[in-house]
Amino acid sequence: MPHVIPPTVTRDDEFFWQGVAEDRLLLARCARCSNLQHPPSPMCPVCGSLEWTVQEASGRGTVHSWIVSRHPSLTDDGPRIVALVELEEGVRLVSNVQDVDPAQVKNDMDVEVVFREIDGVKLPQFRPVGAG
Repeated sequence: MPHVIPPTVTRDDEFFWQGVAEDRLLLARCARCSNLQHPPSPMCPVCGSLEWTVQEASGRGTVHSWIVSRHPSLTDDGPRIVALVELEEGVRLVSNVQDVDPAQVKNDMDVEVVFREIDGVKLPQFRPVGAG
């Protein structure tokens, strides 16, 4: 897998990265209207509230869309599967799908979160349900 650039943690997403450090997938929930949002931002896009709570996600979802990415200059690195995963909670996030041959990936494939350290950075990744 290509080298990972560590995330720039901000006040708005610090809870998310703290959750990743603890092997937990956390989402922002508006304290006023209960809208779940990812990525987090200071203002709820539904009601405009600035008050948030945090909800732990199940970690299960489906592949909504995906591509196979190959690094143009690091030819020894294998392909990686970049996917838009729709979580059971209804929000979508971009991540990688691992532990599966790229030819086997398909839309609506059931996946589950796994936390892996890549180049010294702990990241939420996904794998097919039952692959572990």
